[in-house]
This record gives sequence, C-alpha cells and structure tokens, in this order.
Amino acid sequence: MLDRNPCVLLIETDAALAHNVSLDLKESGYEPVVAYDATTGLSQADQLQPSLIVVDRMLAGESGLQLCTQLRRVGNRAPVLLLMARDSVDDRVACLEAGADDYFLKPYRSEDFLQLVRLYLQPDAPGTEQLRFGDLVLDLSTRRALRNGRVIELTMKEYELLKYLMEHPREVLTRDQILENVWGYDFMGESNVIEVYIRYLRLKIEDEGQKRLIQTVRGVGYVLREA
Repeated sequence: MLDRNPCVLLIETDAALAHNVSLDLKESGYEPVVAYDATTGLSQADQLQPSLIVVDRMLAGESGLQLCTQLRRVGNRAPVLLLMARDSVDDRVACLEAGADDYFLKPYRSEDFLQLVRLYLQPDAPGTEQLRFGDLVLDLSTRRALRNGRVIELTMKEYELLKYLMEHPREVLTRDQILENVWGYDFMGESNVIEVYIRYLRLKIEDEGQKRLIQTVRGVGYVLREA
C-alpha cells in the first residue's frame, strides 16, 4: 500500500522499554514492530524490509553489534540506530564499524529519540536526481553511488556524508561543518566518527583502484577534489 506509514523495527529485550518506544512511535505516525531477540529481529528485518531499524546494543552481551553486522552482510540497507548505555569514543566507533548509522544514548527520552527518528525518515526532497563529480555519480532517488558504471551500496550516513561533499565540490569543509550538516544535531564530545566514515567511503569508492577523490586537509577537514 502506497500510503502505508513507515515501518520501524525495534529489537529490544527490555519489555517495558520496548512498550514505551513502540507507543511513542505509533503516536508519531509510524508502524512499530517489536522483536525481543536478535534471531527474531534478523528474520523480521528480512520479511518486513522496515524503513528504520532500532537495536539495543546490549541484547545479550555484544549481540546488538553482531546483529548490525549481520544485517549489513545480508544486504539490508535500512538505517540502523543503536540504543547505547555508554558514550565513549570506542563505543561510538564500534557501532559505526558494525554498520550502524547512528546511536541514541540511554536513558530513553521520547522527544530526543523521535527527533532522531524523524531525521532518518524525512521524505526525500522532490525535483533532485543526481550529483556528479568526475566519474562519480550519486543517485538521490536510490541513494546509491556509481563510479565507472560500478554500483556502490551506501548506508544512510555514508550517503548523507557523500551527498554533502558532492554538494560542495572543491570546497574545504571543516569537521564542525560536516558534523552540523550531516548529523544534523550536536554530536557530544570528541570523536573520530568523521574519520571512520571517510575511511569507509574511500574503501568503497576506490574499490577498484580508482584515484582518490576525498582529500584530507590536515588540521581543517576534508574536500572533494581530484589530487
């Protein structure tokens, strides 16, 4: 059905928290589906193809991270948000390296959480089709990149970062500019989150030995240009 509300899959072992999050999502116009363990969550993700997946990192030890890795391994491209109890740099990087797009720090706060959900589920702007830089093309409808005809699958945040860089070709962008415009909210504390994503983008874009397009400007930030 074309008018169906976006489906949000919540994978959470805490029944009380799952109930509260699910209720908030439903009242905000989404269609929540709850899975109480990683195995069920993986199956539901495959069957439902949700618009967004929310995973508690501590499902059972580190299985929240393992679940993110499995989702990406089987080709699920939906944005994934991790619920986390800790906020260290190592925790953030572990989430990103597992394939998650973002995280939300506990304790659960309805308005802040829903703001983050809306950020990922906002409709695409009409009237835009592609961005191009040299032999790199970013398709704004499919959120995929192409280089020399090779399709490059991107996570939500990889797509948003590449889109921002391609919207400002040959312009040096500072770390603060990137955080503000790509993440859309204040990213608390020091983090090498940008470096992690730049590294992933480079690996994907330069997978077949193509020349580097995302250049590091030491002490400042990054720029999309040919070396």
